[in-house]
Order: sequence, then structure tokens, then C-alpha cells
Amino acid sequence: MFQPAPALWVDANQEKRLKALVRSGKTPQKIARRARLVLLAAEGAANHAIATRLGISRPTVLLWRSRFTRSGGPGLLKDARRPGRKKAVAPEVVQRVVEATLHTTPPAATHWTIRTMARAQGLPRMTVQRIWKQHGLQPHRVETFKLSRDPHFVEKLRDVVGLYLDPPDKALVLSVDEKSQIQALDRTAPLLPLRPGIPARQTHDYKRHGTTTLFAALSLLDGQVIGECLPRHRGREFIRFLTRLDRETPADLALHLIVDNYGTHKSPPVKRWLKRHPRFHLHFIPTGSSWLNMVERWFRDITQRRIRRGTFRSVKELIAAIHDYLREYNQAPTRFVWTKDADMILDKIRRCKEALGTAH
Repeated sequence: MFQPAPALWVDANQEKRLKALVRSGKTPQKIARRARLVLLAAEGAANHAIATRLGISRPTVLLWRSRFTRSGGPGLLKDARRPGRKKAVAPEVVQRVVEATLHTTPPAATHWTIRTMARAQGLPRMTVQRIWKQHGLQPHRVETFKLSRDPHFVEKLRDVVGLYLDPPDKALVLSVDEKSQIQALDRTAPLLPLRPGIPARQTHDYKRHGTTTLFAALSLLDGQVIGECLPRHRGREFIRFLTRLDRETPADLALHLIVDNYGTHKSPPVKRWLKRHPRFHLHFIPTGSSWLNMVERWFRDITQRRIRRGTFRSVKELIAAIHDYLREYNQAPTRFVWTKDADMILDKIRRCKEALGTAH
């Protein structure tokens, strides 16, 4: 228990001025509260009782009792001077942290953290955090990239991008690919539903019930997708899908198909089929450049919205879910628009190669 503080000594003139501050409607609330605090302390009220009555903390009561003892009534009228804004970090210190972040790594680690950099530089961790934020440095993050080694990269790039930006007349451009090995995963327990403050939860373990392959053709004209699930993705399945495209597209239009370099698309049976159907024209993206095939963007959507969090007790259920998504999507399709020309892409790749050449 705290020892009761002695009553605060207040002379008659001070008491009169304090009461005037309390009664005046023009007195700021915080100053009126301090005046009431001193008057209660003068009456001998305990510090904790004053704090409870005024809705403040006991240290605040002690602070203003002490301030009144030292400075009298004028000490209640203004706050004590506070320390100003923290001094800016010296430019040489900022440069040292930035250089160390960009060009060094800590012992036995792959990247710096705020704390390891703060220890290495002898700085507060918040200083390091501010410097990193100001310079857009995020050592904890890493992204992947791939540079194509296709010797005909530029030729194929210009061909495909040309189709995106300036499609030929009386023709339909389709971005075609297969999403293979889609697994029918059955979770070992039911999904725990979404609740306020708690995301939906599903078990980490699962049962596999088989796989399917989704063949898809994205129309660059209107975003419509022709899709079909087949058990495998060999040449015969690709020919079956090409036959469906031939059947479901206007017969008077040439079909320009953008495809990857998977061997199935170049197999002898496929080449023979294409000779018998001259309105089909295959355009191959460069090796290792799946980002150039726009149907991959649509594959990302169906994966995130329907497949990844789904629970399927059989391949049949999985295929039904994919077909439901296709049917719903095609009622209001999204038209994907390519915006960068080949020169812009080549310039970005050139800068990337230059950065790789000076990285070490």
C-alpha cells in the first residue's frame, strides 16, 4: 500500500486563482483538471483517490503536484518542453547501411535482417528500418526469373507479340495450353468456415484420387475460353482438342494458335492433322517463356478461385467443378489485353542481362 501523501500547501491567493480556473468556461479542460487536482491535494485527498476521481493515472497526479510545488499556479498553465524531432541520420551512415545491404551478406546467412544489420552497424533497429523503407530495400524478399536460351527468341517473340497487338484480318487468335496433373484432393476433415478475425481453415494432409489435364484455348477477341478435361496430354488428346476447336469456331476464319514447345504440339500425328486442316496455324513461344502465353493468366485464375481450395472425392467431381467454372466464366468473360510491344520487352531483357553482368 502507498503511504498517504501530505496535504499540498496552497495559500489563499493561490486557492482563489485555482478555483477561478475551475469555474471559468474559457479554461482549457486539461488546465481545469490540473487545478482541480491541486485543490483536492490541498484538501488532503490521497493520490490514488485523486487519480480515480479525475480519471487519470497516479503518476500524472504526482507529476502535477511536483510541478505546482516548484512553480506554483503558472506551472499548471503550460506543458513542459518536450524533446524536439530526432536528429536526422548522417548521410554517410545512410550510405553505409545501403551499401552493406546491397553488396554484402551477414556471416552464415543469405540476407540481412533489421536486427542483424543494426548490430553490424551499431545502430538502433528502427533507424535501419527507416533507411530501408526510404530506399525501397527489402532483403527478406526474393523473386524468381528465367531467361530464355532459345536461339530464335527474338523471332518468336516478335511473331507472338505481333499477333497480340495486330491480329490478322479474317482470323481468330487463340492462346492454347494444357494444365496437366490437376489433382483431385480430398481433405481428411471438413473445411472450417470463415469467421470474423479467423480465416477459413483446411487440413494440411489430404487423399489423392487421381488427376486430369485441362486443355484450354483463350480467345484474344472476347476472352471466351474453350476448355476440355482429358485423362492425359499426348498427341492424340491434343488432336482431339484441335478437332473440337475446328468444330466450335467459325469455319470461314483462319485459326492462329499460340502454343508452347511441348513435344506433343510437334509430334508427327499432329503435323499430319495440321496439313489436313490448313486453316490452323501454330505459333510457338520461345522456350522457357510461358509468361508470353496469355492463357497462363487464365490458368492462374481458375487455380486460385476454384481448384486450390477445393475438396474433391473423385476425378469426376474435379472435372465437374472445372466445367462449372468454365460455364460461369464464359457468361461474362474477361478480355485479356497485351500492352507491351516487342521492343519494350527486349529492352527490359537487355537491362536484366546488364544487371546480371554487374551483380558480382
